[in-house]
Amino acid sequence: MQTLILASASPRRAELLQQIGALFDVCPAAIDETPRPAEPAADYVERMAREKALFVAAAAQAGALVLGSDTSVIVDGIILGKPADAADAGATLAALSGRTHQVLTAVALASADGCRSCLVTTNVSFCTLTKAQINAYVATGEPMDKAGSYGIQGLGGMFVEQLQGSYSAVVGLPLQETAALLSAAGYPVWNQWPCSKERQS
Repeated sequence: MQTLILASASPRRAELLQQIGALFDVCPAAIDETPRPAEPAADYVERMAREKALFVAAAAQAGALVLGSDTSVIVDGIILGKPADAADAGATLAALSGRTHQVLTAVALASADGCRSCLVTTNVSFCTLTKAQINAYVATGEPMDKAGSYGIQGLGGMFVEQLQGSYSAVVGLPLQETAALLSAAGYPVWNQWPCSKERQS
């Protein structure tokens, strides 16, 4: 089986990749994540995923597969990155309150055959948040390292009224699309799943 590398420092992406049974190493990509002037959000997210994968692949051993991913929260066409501080996180949550926003997640796989990628869009609707809820959530620190200032898999999940699309993509890695990319590259993750006899031993 080929070596698989996750080009991300995100513990959430690592947990998701582990969830589908993949065996992998972790090597974060140190790239410039600044959007280009007038760059559409979808183009930016997919470019980031591809650049992360290709950056790590350039220094990886021959034949390795490198998986890169990027997630952005979009409201009114504006990319909401990670908050700069608590005030920024509060303002972002206030902007998302009672509205539907988009979460764009791209996944890219670099291999000897090139780099393939795909983009997943999920619509997330928030309930109306009170100032007390926003302040209490910001005070937990959970929003501070997350795009859009919330984590759907954590305390922030209680704000989600409706979701249309991929839950795992909102967390940080679209599992169905990731598994499909890996399978197409000759790395079907299900070949590494333990059989029931092994589980019982």
